[in-house]
Amino acid sequence: MKNIGLACDHAGFELKQFVIKYLEEKGLTFQDYGTYSTESCDYPDFAHALARGIENGEVEKGIAICGSGEGISMTLNKHQSIRAALVWTPEIAHMTRLHNDANVLAMPGRYIDQETARSIMDEFLNTDFEGGRHIRRIEKIPVK
Repeated sequence: MKNIGLACDHAGFELKQFVIKYLEEKGLTFQDYGTYSTESCDYPDFAHALARGIENGEVEKGIAICGSGEGISMTLNKHQSIRAALVWTPEIAHMTRLHNDANVLAMPGRYIDQETARSIMDEFLNTDFEGGRHIRRIEKIPVK
């Protein structure tokens, strides 16, 4: 797998630090698009940077975190080639890769613990897209 892009706001910073340790343990490379502290900031700045990193091929997939996961996933999904999925459980992570070919995992930093995040990332990073009938559905997502 190519690099994984990371993005968060201040509310997701602590969980992102755990994500970094997880990726290092797995021997996966990553590019961190920020933020780099718990100082108040605006999630769109970092979401757009991650989306551009995927669009230009710097990274293959992304992991994004804000307080609820909502704002950062909404911002990411404004980009036509991004399919960001807000995930709270490993089962959802599995299905969003299997059926939706999600390329960004968005997590709610204030509402899940590290073990849940680990299980979610395991499913997201280790589940392949099923293809088949799901391809035509994904092709209908972008606004043309």
